[in-house]
Parts: sequence; structure tokens; C-alpha cells
Amino acid sequence: MKTWKKVLIGLGAAVVVGIIVLVSINQANKGVVTVQTAKVATQESLVSQVTASGEIKPTTYTNVTAQGFGRITEILVQEGDHIKKGDKLLLQENVQATADVHAQDAAINSNESGVLAADASFKAAQADLLQQRANLEKAKLDYDRGQGLFKDGLIAKQDFDQRKTTYDGAVAGVASSEARVQSLNAQLAQARAQVNQSRAVLVHTQDILQKTAYISPINGIVSYLPVRLGEYVVPGIQNANGSFLMTLSDMSVVTAEVKVDETDIVNVQIGQLADVTIDAVPGKIFKGTVTAIGSQAVLRSSGLATTQSTTSTQEAKDFKVVVTLAAPPENLRPGLSTTAKIKTAEKKNVIAIPIQALAVRTRKDLDEAAKSAKKGGNSSVTLAAPPPTAVTGDPKKDEVQGVFVVHGKQAVFKPVDTGIAGVTDIEVTKGLQAGDEIVVGSYKALRTLKPEAAVKVDNSAPKKPDDQQS
Repeated sequence: MKTWKKVLIGLGAAVVVGIIVLVSINQANKGVVTVQTAKVATQESLVSQVTASGEIKPTTYTNVTAQGFGRITEILVQEGDHIKKGDKLLLQENVQATADVHAQDAAINSNESGVLAADASFKAAQADLLQQRANLEKAKLDYDRGQGLFKDGLIAKQDFDQRKTTYDGAVAGVASSEARVQSLNAQLAQARAQVNQSRAVLVHTQDILQKTAYISPINGIVSYLPVRLGEYVVPGIQNANGSFLMTLSDMSVVTAEVKVDETDIVNVQIGQLADVTIDAVPGKIFKGTVTAIGSQAVLRSSGLATTQSTTSTQEAKDFKVVVTLAAPPENLRPGLSTTAKIKTAEKKNVIAIPIQALAVRTRKDLDEAAKSAKKGGNSSVTLAAPPPTAVTGDPKKDEVQGVFVVHGKQAVFKPVDTGIAGVTDIEVTKGLQAGDEIVVGSYKALRTLKPEAAVKVDNSAPKKPDDQQS
């Protein structure tokens, strides 16, 4: 046989053997799922936390609104300025208010002069009354003496009549003086009342004048200043144009007001610690404490409380949670975006697994896996749990939570009970022990992996696509 024929026959045989080997390998690996695994371990500490975003807000702030109608004549602060209680913020035209105060001052001076004149007249009338009473006393003595002398015939009738006339005149004079004293006393009281009334009006006009100068009621910063010089201010509704002037914020006590999802709010409690990050202050974490939890759900789309909504809705809802910062930086401004990580629970020395290792299978799938294991007669197969007990309802919808434990070359589904969940790991309270090898990936494999399926462990690092390699 020629040499080239021998070479061809050898090459053909090699190709046939290669094909047989490839087919054998393919058949051997048919149905085998490649997975990544990890060993179950005990963690020293597992922290459960709720993450929520929101904005920085001061505990104390005030909205300065218009106190009277008029034009802004001077703005003494700028947005972002630090101010103290009592500092002037803004001036409003006060020509009319100042004139009213001066006019009322003049009216008070005039009324006070009237009081002095009335008091002098009253005192003069009192002195005249005393004189009239003295004259009456003298006339009475002369009249009484004249009666005795007239009876004894010692004086003439004319002299007696004159004494009587003088006495009667003195009585009338006293009565007149008393009436005049009462009249002047009433005038004095009226003059004093007019002074008090004028002073009350002065207080009113002074109050109007004082309200043309806006004074800060708190220490803080000017966090919002929408008005401009020359604009008119009008007292009325806070959000109306010309009514709202500025916002003052006391940044000595700063809070992060965040919105927590309705599914997490049940785990949040007053006094829990939180780590707060602020977008404007990157790289720093601020400690805080939960100081308030809203009791009313807020619609995520509109921000309105559910009680304010007139229609029923199934959209997502949040709850307001206030975290007070322990040591806020001085350069914070209201409205800065922030994120709070609230520590809701912490456990020491717990068995924990990656969250992605958790899988859910129906009892129907578990029943079928148990039946397949019995039919196969493979005594090396260990069931994760006894056959599920019969339950009422549709078994397709009765779901069991568990993980896939690697036994030999099979993935056995094992139900587990879980506890608190951290950022990447979750506590297992029942069903696993430290050292168990469980399936943790890939996501596609875990999603489709069937109980008792054959698996191949490949924990090598995944290769990057060519377009991602540098």
C-alpha cells in the first residue's frame, strides 16, 4: 500500500476518534449546570440597615412675610448671610407711618397741656370752695348771734335781715363752688382719658412704623431671598406674590429629612443610629439619630399625604423620617441632597450567606425532584428535607425559600429560615451550618436551576468581553 494512502487512512481514523470523544464528552455534560459556590461562614457582626434619600433641613426656620403694604426701600441682607436675632433684614417705605407717629406725639402733647389746665382750674375751684365755706361759717355765726340779739331787742330788724341775707348768700356760694369743683373734676378726668387714648393710638402708629423695618426673630442664615429692591409688599397669603419675603434658617440643629419606603418603615424606630452622607460634602459620613417618624404615608409621585388625595391609588408610598445630625458642618445649606443609612438591627456571630444565594421554588418542583430521586434508585442522593406535607390550595403557588447545597455533583435544594438582612448578606437562623457549600451564582443558573440537578463548580473569575478588556 502506498504511503499517501496510509496517511489518509490514519487521518480519517483520528478524525473519527475525535468525533467520538467529543460526542462522549457532550453526552456526559448534557444537563450539567456550571455554577459558582461559596462556603457558609459565621460572621462576627451583621448589620441590617434601611437606606433612604432626602434633603437637609433645619430644625428651626421661619418664613418672613409682609407686615404691611408698601415699597421695599432697602434690603440689608443677602442670601446665605449669617444673621443674629434682632438684626435688621429689610426696610419698607415709612413716610406715612412716621408722619402718623409725629402727629400723634403732637396730639398727646396738646392733650397733656389740656390736663394741666384742667388740673389748675380744678385746684382753683377747690380753693374757692374752701373760701366759700369759710365765708359761710362766718355768716352762720353772725346770723346765729343776730337771732339772740333780735329776740332781746338789742338790734334792729334791718340789721337782723341783713345778717340773714348774708348767710343765705354764703350757703348759695358754697353750693355753687361745690358744683363747679365737680364740673372741673369731670373735665380733668376727661382730659386724662384723652391723653390715655392718644397714647394708645401712638402705640398703634408706632407699631405700624416698627413693622416697616423687618427684624430677625432667630439666629441663623438667610436661606432664601426672592424679593428685589423697589418691589411692593402686600400682607396676605404666604405664597402669594409680594407677601413672602424670605426664609431664615437656624442651622445650629440640622436634620436630614428622608423618605423611607413603606416596606421598610416598620423596622425604623426612634433612637436608632444612622450614617448620613451629603452630596455637597463628598467623602464624609456624619453620625445621626432618628428623632421623628411620620405617621402618615406620602405619595411618591406628588408628595401629598394620602389623606389629601381624593382618589384611591396603588402607587408607591413613603414615610417621612427625621435624622438629627450630631455634629453638622458649618457650611451646610437647607435643601442639600442627602442619604441616610439607618441601622435597624445588629447581631453578633451569626451564620450568613450572600443574599443572591436565596432561591424560591414551588412545592410542586420539590415533589417532582423527590420522585425522580426515588425512581433513580441512587442511594447517594440525600434529600434536603422530607417530602413536603400536603397543603391546601394550588401547589404551584405554594413557594418555599431555600438555597442549593452542593452534595457531590448535585445541587440539593434546602429550605432555610432567615433573619435580618445586611447590605449583601442575610442571616440564616435554621437550615444551614458553617462549612456547607452553597450555590451563589450565576444569577441565570440560580434562576433556572432545578432541585437535584447535576452541577459543575467553576469558581474562576469570569472573563471580560473583548470590548471591555483594556
